Formats: sequence, structure tokens, C-alpha cells
Amino acid sequence: MKINMPMAVTAADTIKRTITGTIVTWNEQGNTSVGPTVFAEDSIEMSNVKLLLEHDRTRPIGKMKEYKKTKAGIEATFKIANTMAGEDALVEASEGLRDGFSVGAQINEWTNNKGVMQITSATLEEVSLVTDPAIDSARVSQVAASEEEVKDSDAATADSDKPTEGDQVSDTTAPAPAVEEAVEAAKVEATSPRPAFYTRPRLDPSPVKYLEATIKAVLGDESARQYVAAAADTTDNAGLVPTRQLSEVINGLANTTRSNIDAISTGVLPDAGMSFEIPKITVMPTVAEVAEAGTPSETDQNAAFVTVSVKKYSGSQKFSIELLDRSSPLFLTELLNNMSAAYAKVTDTAVNAAIISGATLDSTSLATYPTASELLGFVSRGAASVYNNTQRFARNIIANTSQWSNLMTLNDGGRPIYIASQPQNAGGVVSPTSIRGVVAGLDLYVTANTAATTDTDGSMLIVDPAAYTFYESPTFQLRADVVESGQVYVSLYGYGAIATKIGAGAFKINKT
Repeated sequence: MKINMPMAVTAADTIKRTITGTIVTWNEQGNTSVGPTVFAEDSIEMSNVKLLLEHDRTRPIGKMKEYKKTKAGIEATFKIANTMAGEDALVEASEGLRDGFSVGAQINEWTNNKGVMQITSATLEEVSLVTDPAIDSARVSQVAASEEEVKDSDAATADSDKPTEGDQVSDTTAPAPAVEEAVEAAKVEATSPRPAFYTRPRLDPSPVKYLEATIKAVLGDESARQYVAAAADTTDNAGLVPTRQLSEVINGLANTTRSNIDAISTGVLPDAGMSFEIPKITVMPTVAEVAEAGTPSETDQNAAFVTVSVKKYSGSQKFSIELLDRSSPLFLTELLNNMSAAYAKVTDTAVNAAIISGATLDSTSLATYPTASELLGFVSRGAASVYNNTQRFARNIIANTSQWSNLMTLNDGGRPIYIASQPQNAGGVVSPTSIRGVVAGLDLYVTANTAATTDTDGSMLIVDPAAYTFYESPTFQLRADVVESGQVYVSLYGYGAIATKIGAGAFKINKT
């Protein structure tokens, strides 16, 4: 079971790109996704924690940099990614627009005290920046700066030098005068620094200006004649009706979500070799009841090695140096984002195929989209199968988008089972606005990266996360310039290995 507990951000540093605040308070009641909840002191264990936006795993904006447990709760600092979403989050936190923390925790042990969940053991999986914290008065208290503050007198002088709105500013950069025993050439700053990117003023396309130029051209004004000629030439310019291009980019083809990988365990890839081995117990020693002075049971423990192959995932793009130099910076940013999305898709699809390949097939065949009672039967058989084969519990269920759609339709007398306004009274939580949820006690992961089609046996999987592990290296970017052709190659690649430790640690639906 997972819950979300909102708290408050207390500081945002836009220079160091950090956000700080109390993410959990001990023994203080808060309203979570399952109702009134209290965390007992020191009840939370920490893991590799990411900072999300509004509990959406598709929108990570940072990672936990450090944390401190106190008698009151847990204080944490998050390093914010240098992305547009991260920049927006810093501004929103510092200006009090999105200034709340909400933790997402896996609940291990809890009790019910008069309708209030008393949590004694939990694992923190993520923290989200949210709009509304639990305590309305707990907001961002300061925006820290890492540089020394400017003195008032210096600030006043600097303000007096700034041009007011409407002033025309010219570049007054000039060579420095010669000074005895000085360096060869001294640099003199302009009174108004030139921006990093600028263009010449475009042709003023206003009707008033055009009418004025037309009249002056008839009277012999050469500049006016050139203006009219330029306005009439629509082959090389936009004339009087320019076409604007927005900075936003429409992309409905991919994202960086990896639900299949999130549903299993992950590890760091060994630093060398294209394969590695994991020892696995194949024969257990035995203990048996024996008579007095009898011979003890003796069976030798035995082990074998699971060999895991390392795969390379790579993609590249080729474009002209002119496109890199003369296009909007948005081009390269979007290119790298889309290559990362493609990398996420291919690795997640490969993991999905490995889980389907190793999973135990349900002995009971079901319709393509099971009813509510058939779904409960599938979950109960899968949980028992996984525990019998791994001695561990199944914790997650993976569904493709078609099965996700079916889950949202399941109802009891017209009342939705997994979509409810009061989640604590529902059989689980499935939302059309989130690919995460809870179904029959299992954490739901919805995937569009599936190796199986809609009507095949792998459309729904019950998984023990420890039975499958995806070992992964960091991703790398490689750029190569081809001088002869004036082209640029950009490549994104990484290495991954899917270890099927216990294939029967997954259980797949048997479609009729």
C-alpha cells in the first residue's frame, strides 16, 4: 500500500538550484490519499528519492541531495534539474505558488486507531512538489542566494545607470587609452552590455508606416521606395503579414516513462564485460525429524550461476552545422529529449518482454478483459503462485493500456470499484490521470511499452520485484564533427542487462 502525505517547503535557493523543507513530521495527523494518517517517530526508511511534480512519475524535477532526521520529523534538501520544468518549479516555490511537499511512501506496518492510520514502518519512494500543503500557513519562508549581496549604495548607483523604458541605448565600447607599462590592450565595458542573442530590427509592417512610405516614394524619397519594394517582395520575407513560430513543441509520440522497469528491482551494471554471473541456490540443505540418537538429515546445499547478458542501446542523429549554429536552441534541446525518450521506450519494452517470457501462465483462462470477480481470482492465484515459487510476496501488477481501460470500468451495482471520491472506501485506486494506482492490494503500473499486443497473454502481469532486476549504466552522449561535409553526429547510448533471477516470480494472464 502506498500513501501520499502533503507537507510544506521552507526555502528555495534559485542560485544553487535547491529546495529545502520538512517533508515529514512525527506524530502529527495529516490527510493522505488513504485518509487521516500519522507517522510514528523514526518510522520511515530512505531510498534513492526523486522529487516529482504532483506525484506524476513522468515529471521528475530533481533528486534528494541530503536529509536529516530530527525529533520533530525529516528535513530534506533537493537538487533541482537544470530543465524548463525545474526552472519553473524554483520560481513557483520561491513565489509561493507551488510551495508544498507531499511524500509518497510504501507502507510496511501500520495499525488503525479510531479511523486514523498509525504508521510504524514505511519506505520513502518519492517526494512531490505540490500546490497545497497540509498546513496552509506553512509556506516558503525565504529565497536564499549564494553570492554576496550588493551594497545599497552600489545598487542605487547601478539603478541610476539603467536606461528607463523607451530610452535608446547604443554600444559605446571603445579602445582603452595607452597607459605606461600597462597590458597590451585594456578592455572597456560598454554602458549597456549586448545580449547573447540579438537580431537586426525587422521591417515595420504597420499600415500607417506603409501608407507614409508609399506617399514619400511618389515624391521621390529613395528610402521610402526601398521600403515599399521590400514590403511587396514576399518571396524572401514575410511582407506585411509575418508568420510567427512559437517556442512550444508538440510531441504526442513518446515520453520517458518506464513503468515496467519501475515495477521490478534495479541495480548498477558491473564496470566491465558484456556478461556477468549471479550465484543462485539450486538445492537447499534439509532438516528432518529423527529418532533419539538417530542420524541427522543430510543434504548438500548446491548452487549454480545465472548468466546475464549485457545489451547496448544506442541511437544517433546527423544534421548540418548550419542547423546547429543558426537554429533556435530549442532544436538541440528537443532532439536530446526525444532521444532520451526513445532510449526509455526501448529499454522498458525489453524488460516487459523478459518478464512475459519468464512468467508463469495462469492455469485458468479468462476473457480478454476480465470481470471484477475474474480479476480477483487472477490476483489471488498469481499471489499464491509467486509466493510458492519465490517465498516472497507479489507486490506489483503491470497492465497495458487496454487492461487499464477495463479496470476503470469495473463496478459494483454501478458504483466504480477502483475509482471513488473517497479512496479509503474503495477496493483500490485507478485514475484516468495517472499511470500509478492500487488494484486489489497490488501497486498498479500502466505501460504503453509492451512487447505484447492487446489480446495476448502478457497484457497483465503480477510481479515480485526482486525476481527480476534491470542492471543499467548511465547514458552517454557522443558528438562527432565531420569537417569535410560540415555535418554533426550526435549519439545517445547506454548499456543494460535484464536478469531473470526467478522466472516464476511473475504470473501472467491466460487469455482465452
